[in-house]
Amino acid sequence: MADKQREEGRLVRSLQWVERIGNYLPHPFWLFVILAGVVIALSAVLEALGVGAQNPADGEQIDVQSLLTPDGFQQMITDAVQNFVEFPPLGLIITVMLGVAVAEGSGLISAAIRVIVARVSARWLTFTIALAGVTGSVASDAIYVILIPLAAAAFKAVGRSAVLGAIVAFGAASAGYNASLLITATDPLLAGISTAGAQLIDEDYVVSPVANYFFSMASSVVLALIVTLVAETVLVRISDRFRAAEDAEGGAATAVLTAGRDIDADTDDAALLHYSATEVRGLLWSLLALAGFLAVYFCLLLIPGSPMEGEGGNALESPLLADIALPIALAFLVVGITYGLVTGTITKFQDVPEMMGRSIKELAPIIVIFFAAAQFIAYFSWSNIGSVLAINGADLLEQADLPVIVLFAGVVLLVAGFNFFITSGSAQWTLMAPVLVPMLMILGIDPEVTQMLFRMGDSPTNIISPMSPYFALVLGYLQRYYPRAGIGTLLSMTLPIAIALLVGWFLFFMLWYALGIPLGPGVPVR
Repeated sequence: MADKQREEGRLVRSLQWVERIGNYLPHPFWLFVILAGVVIALSAVLEALGVGAQNPADGEQIDVQSLLTPDGFQQMITDAVQNFVEFPPLGLIITVMLGVAVAEGSGLISAAIRVIVARVSARWLTFTIALAGVTGSVASDAIYVILIPLAAAAFKAVGRSAVLGAIVAFGAASAGYNASLLITATDPLLAGISTAGAQLIDEDYVVSPVANYFFSMASSVVLALIVTLVAETVLVRISDRFRAAEDAEGGAATAVLTAGRDIDADTDDAALLHYSATEVRGLLWSLLALAGFLAVYFCLLLIPGSPMEGEGGNALESPLLADIALPIALAFLVVGITYGLVTGTITKFQDVPEMMGRSIKELAPIIVIFFAAAQFIAYFSWSNIGSVLAINGADLLEQADLPVIVLFAGVVLLVAGFNFFITSGSAQWTLMAPVLVPMLMILGIDPEVTQMLFRMGDSPTNIISPMSPYFALVLGYLQRYYPRAGIGTLLSMTLPIAIALLVGWFLFFMLWYALGIPLGPGVPVR
């Protein structure tokens, strides 16, 4: 026991510097404001030094343009609103979340997770929770407060460690956040940011919200398998020492499972797993509604002569795929309304817009960040710093002649390192995309591939970053079952998952890349 405690102590000390450095970082809003100011000052310095580069595509000379001029300041004022309104992720994320809000507010997502977890056999429980966690990113951050206490209760109900159940749920939901069986709000969000980065090189380039869907869907199963393997071979040994200390009376971990339910702080574990016949009926009707919606969608997409037919009869050019944010939102809206009408969580027309309104309130912090991020991206583009940096960086990489596996691994590790300090995926990608996307485009690597590399580096390290707000949340859950749990306890169980997913996911991508399987509809991987 003493040796294990010393090991935890060393692990905690090794990550304390991460927490200290991270605490010095400002809120993402101020981070982008500061970076916008740096771009303004740097543009003047670089122009004075005559810094520029030759565009390898057309041979045109691109020079850094100073923003520290009367014209520059006027443009900052006159285009500020336009920069914000036309920021690609803004409309996409709001549109999708309007539909997701109804599915979540009606209780559909919560009920679906409870029914799946409660009805699965003990033999498949770990994998089921892991897959639910990975796919649960469709519920955005709500998945943490829905699934973690539910998984702990489910493990306890079958005589296993509740701590292990909570860790499996947290590891899958957080470290596997960027993969899913379903389209999630993350897909259009990242695609919009990638589009902004790609347009620094090609102003007509658009990254589709489903650009990574094929790989993301397959990854969700692979990541769930990896989490299951780590849990059943490594973590189960660590959790064995918690079993004696897990107090049966202290295991009532409550959560935001309140959509359409009456849950309070005194709710016991068994109640968390409860579901009613009405909820099951609602889920069945929702599945029928989804099937009907998909039937109509694919008829409009594929039948010749359809009003949604793509140019030249090409389904990949159809607006149903090119602008898929609205169909995604409508799908969630249809199943959410169906579930709400059947279960009674939606009783009047007013309930639907009220649910949508609540989702907009939850998006308020992101929208605030987007305003500053949009100005930063615009200044970066106007100054040509991004283009010059991308061209010169691409030249260096080309001269280095790195094997593609080394180049890709470097990008993934760079993202993983940044993720320790900037835990907001959208903020981090907004910061990195204007450099990484155009730089790799010049080397012949499509933005969709770069975006997938970002996703692989971003989420696996979420579970070991002390800067993550959910790090403390999960520690609180663990202490309900194991009062002596500390940061070292949590890290000792999350670090194996983080390493396994980072390595395993990258190797799976390289296999996918070698086989040349498309990343998404009409998106070749090479």
